[in-house]
Amino acid sequence: MQAMPESSKRNISHLVWWVLAVLILDQVSKLAVIHRIRPDESITVLNGFFNLVHIRNRGMAFGIMNRPDMAFSFYLLVGAGLTAVLFLLIWFFRLKTKDRLITWGISLILGGALGNMVDRFRFREVVDFLDFHIGAYHWPAFNIADSAITMGTVLIGISLVFNGPSHDKKN
Repeated sequence: MQAMPESSKRNISHLVWWVLAVLILDQVSKLAVIHRIRPDESITVLNGFFNLVHIRNRGMAFGIMNRPDMAFSFYLLVGAGLTAVLFLLIWFFRLKTKDRLITWGISLILGGALGNMVDRFRFREVVDFLDFHIGAYHWPAFNIADSAITMGTVLIGISLVFNGPSHDKKN
């Protein structure tokens, strides 16, 4: 059996630590919201721009499929989440490059996906609490896991734009 190269061990270590950091930060922040803010309550942080809220989302981004009468959406979203996690792990282990942006991006997306999946298994819905708005125009409420998924996607996009998919050779 061949030993794992040191660079691969380091990349796996980065992956695990970032995933755990996102997962823990996400779950701790949601726990704080659950214990300190009543459901559907809003606390003004920056008047006219930012509130802390306690919203439960049974659906996905932007409240799509957020209806109590859509029981199949739970199974669909859990299945999609598990598929995404599997896809990202396969992608990570097939990477031939030491591109840190892609490693960080995959780690952030995995941590966020797992954070929201923990909510789905615990509550059958996701806890959202960050509410940005300008006056009466609100961006849909989101959480740390959603932010990590977005930041991870941006990091991967930056890497692909500036390094291109052709940089996928051993470094």
